[in-house]
Amino acid sequence: MRILLTNDDGVHAPGLKVLEDIARTLSDDIWIVAPSEEQSGAGHSLTLTRPLRIRKHGDKHYSVTGTPTDAVMMAVGHLMKDCRPDLILSGVNRGANLAEDVTYSGTVSAAMEGAISGMKSIALSQVYAREGMADSVPFAAASAWGEKVLRPLIAMPASPRMLFNVNFPAIDPDEVKGIRVARQGFHDVGRTHIVEGTDPRGYRYYWFGLGSSAAVPEGSDLAAIADGYVTVTPLHYDLTQDSALAATAQAFGL
Repeated sequence: MRILLTNDDGVHAPGLKVLEDIARTLSDDIWIVAPSEEQSGAGHSLTLTRPLRIRKHGDKHYSVTGTPTDAVMMAVGHLMKDCRPDLILSGVNRGANLAEDVTYSGTVSAAMEGAISGMKSIALSQVYAREGMADSVPFAAASAWGEKVLRPLIAMPASPRMLFNVNFPAIDPDEVKGIRVARQGFHDVGRTHIVEGTDPRGYRYYWFGLGSSAAVPEGSDLAAIADGYVTVTPLHYDLTQDSALAATAQAFGL
């Protein structure tokens, strides 16, 4: 099995090394093609206004000066065009990718690009307590539970246009209660807040910040992660609201 690894935290991110260690329990044919710098929040964006550059860091190990989607497209369409991957793993992201945050996530979008390209794709993220962590995010839960959650997903029959989103809770591995399959949740509206400040030259700047979410929908990925479970959520990139098709057609007299 040939596995392509990527992420949105950049080619030198600790979580990517964690993912490589997990992947090598599954295969010895591992490729790494990741963004050269952090691309958190890049979503499913493409770089269209400047050229991309590739740098080789070792055998089957590359970085791309672009977004996570760029990295997957360059891997599949160029670097691995004669040896396409059987599986794409994206992560392990530093921080949660739960609920509607999956729409902003470069980690999830890299896996989505893999699904669009017809390959089984899985995004993995490590939740952490934000206070005082910064660059010292503990990936112990991901390291201990990564192989356990990946093997059943890999063994499943392939399903077109679908990817899996996995999140590991911010607790010690021996405290994890197990694995729970859950639907995508939704945070409270207005959870994002804008932090205003002044730079050293006296100019105003603004920074998006994230607050906590009070409401946790039952049966959702938010509820499962809060209860101490590894969460697995099947996602697909067809955004059509099927239940609204007939009403929308009727509005146009169709």
